[in-house]
Amino acid sequence: MKYPIEVQNELFERLIDSSKNTEWGRKYNYSSIRSQRSFRDRIPLQTYDELKAYVYRLKQGEQNLLWPSEINWFAKSSGTTSDKSKFIPVSREALEDCHYKGGKDLLAIYNHNHPDNILYNGKSLVLGGSSQINHFRKDSYCGDLSAIIINNLPLWVERKRIPERSIALMDEWEEKIERMALSVKDEDVTNMAGVPSWTLVLLKRVLEMKGKETIGEVWPNLEMYIHGGVNFAPYRKQFDRIMGTRKLNYYDSYNASEGYFGIQDQSGADDMLLMLDYGIYYEFIKTSDSHLEIPPTVNLNDVELGENYELVISTNSGLWRYRIGDTITFTSKFPFRIKVTGRTKHFINAFGEELIIDNAEKALARACEETNCSISDYTAAPIYMSNTATGGHEWLIEFDIEPNNLEEFAAILDKELQSLNSDYEAKRTGNLTLCFPLVKKLPRKTFFNWLKRRGKLGGQNKVPRLSNNRKIVDDISKLLVQEKI
Repeated sequence: MKYPIEVQNELFERLIDSSKNTEWGRKYNYSSIRSQRSFRDRIPLQTYDELKAYVYRLKQGEQNLLWPSEINWFAKSSGTTSDKSKFIPVSREALEDCHYKGGKDLLAIYNHNHPDNILYNGKSLVLGGSSQINHFRKDSYCGDLSAIIINNLPLWVERKRIPERSIALMDEWEEKIERMALSVKDEDVTNMAGVPSWTLVLLKRVLEMKGKETIGEVWPNLEMYIHGGVNFAPYRKQFDRIMGTRKLNYYDSYNASEGYFGIQDQSGADDMLLMLDYGIYYEFIKTSDSHLEIPPTVNLNDVELGENYELVISTNSGLWRYRIGDTITFTSKFPFRIKVTGRTKHFINAFGEELIIDNAEKALARACEETNCSISDYTAAPIYMSNTATGGHEWLIEFDIEPNNLEEFAAILDKELQSLNSDYEAKRTGNLTLCFPLVKKLPRKTFFNWLKRRGKLGGQNKVPRLSNNRKIVDDISKLLVQEKI
């Protein structure tokens, strides 16, 4: 927080020096790199497809390709256009100096903000991912990042974590939720961590087993929930309601397979501190430049408040100038705090409206607030123009608490989107390009069944919020028709 630029400069030099004798370092002559400018000029921006050949060789057992220390773990993440899954290399340094450090820092921040907490008097409920041994080498494995973390936790953490490892790393999510609920329902849980949607599924099952109305009755000492992976705003009311009179302290964390990037350091805040000493060197692309063949990047010192940026990272696992596909905006400088605004591929821009997830989440939150409802999941896509009709947006929403008047909900959503996005507002003027949004209420468990049918149940798999085509919306609509038949 105090010396952010100096920290990033020193880290950059360490990364370059550490990797100068790797195959990648020799290819780009890291030994002669003397500045961040020469680094940007010499090394091209990378996506997973560009690094895939290196990852394949690492999985086969070759070493010293992208990073000098051994790579034995691969974090399985959602795929690209050419692959069902990505396998992100994870080094020992990334585990120790990034992911574990992030967890320890978050707990330290919580202790600082809540000195009278009783966090360590009870158990930590961690809703992790699944793990499987890969078929390339016996001494390595792949799985969700959370599974890699759980598999390597130090003893002092493992003693407090529930459920036991054999349950936490199960692949079959329906059975896993059942086993987890049985395992944790009678424990004294003081804190929990996990993706909001799956955490709610688990909590509701615990309530059914215990015959209770609120989680506050089951776990009276529960005080902290660490969430991440998706915007928490649409889930906040559901958590407040399921907790009853017991109030939770919510803390956001920004961690992904590629690294641990941000921690909410202020109680009740809606932004996060960008963590600069976790073995990650940052660059930023203005999203308005993302479409360029070689988009320019800026370093931390040159970012502007309120500008939307695509993240580019170079890490202590050997991801070099890697475009992870996330977009952020800075809310403050010195210290550098950020908000996650979405994904570079998750948006709707069929008519020049440039609707991003941040717009959608804020507008939906306002519509929920004014109509006293809450959302479990949603997705949206364009309605293409025809000879007789203008275009629009179709919203498929699964409500936890339904609005009394769906038309009123849609009107508030539309009004709020116009106030948040001038391009959307312009296209909505006079219904010339965009008509009033079409909001459809889905039956409960629609998204669950859709993910299950695609073999995508689990914490690492999320419902895509915005799509620039109708593939997902049409697929879900077909599923609903088939279920009726």
